[in-house]
Amino acid sequence: MRIALIIEYDGTNYCGWQIQKNGVSVQQKLEEALKKALGVKTAVVGAGRTDARVHALGQVAHFDADTDIPADKFFYVLNTLLPDDIRIKKSFEAGEGFHARFGAKGKHYRYVIRNAREKGAIDRLYTMFVPVPLDVEKMKQAATFIEGEHDFAAFCAAGSDLKGTTVRTVYSVTVARDGDYITIDVKGNGFLYNMVRIIAGTLVAAGKGKLAPEEVGAAIAAKDRTLAGATAQAQGLFLVEVYY
Repeated sequence: MRIALIIEYDGTNYCGWQIQKNGVSVQQKLEEALKKALGVKTAVVGAGRTDARVHALGQVAHFDADTDIPADKFFYVLNTLLPDDIRIKKSFEAGEGFHARFGAKGKHYRYVIRNAREKGAIDRLYTMFVPVPLDVEKMKQAATFIEGEHDFAAFCAAGSDLKGTTVRTVYSVTVARDGDYITIDVKGNGFLYNMVRIIAGTLVAAGKGKLAPEEVGAAIAAKDRTLAGATAQAQGLFLVEVYY
């Protein structure tokens, strides 16, 4: 039986989603919980990697198991075995052809900025702090140059092990302010290494007046990483939803 999970986690204490030698990952904790529940080592496949300190509201994963536990009860079983900063929101039986990673058609990420004079005590783990005023209208103008199908080589971090194309389609980039908080919602068919964090950093640069909106388009056209903004901090990023 193939079982799919929708997972929420606070990435603060983890080295990311994927199992690594240099720290504790979300995937590791989930596989440890599954071993306790099933009595055997069980591999979990996630829809995509998230980096250290990046959070998820709707990560998707799957695993295969020969078990009498009903698929729709796994969320409860696993939540009794997982730490409080990892929660299974839903579990269900998926078709044998379902694949959390290769079946994904798109993703929705959200980046949250605290734009205020003082840093918050609690939201410091979930936002990027920017103390200087940001011009949201300029950020919105810059965002329009990111939407659509482009070669996003300028928005891919150095050190990526990508062997294929850097062409991606960004369906929408929306920027909104609510009091001291600015949210950037990005939806697309796929994302390069650190792409959403570079989008956020580039829009922050536009909001500060350091980049004109049209310069964002020029950076994309030139495929030049040095022309885009800095990579925004990890803790402001959330994987909201994966589309199938």
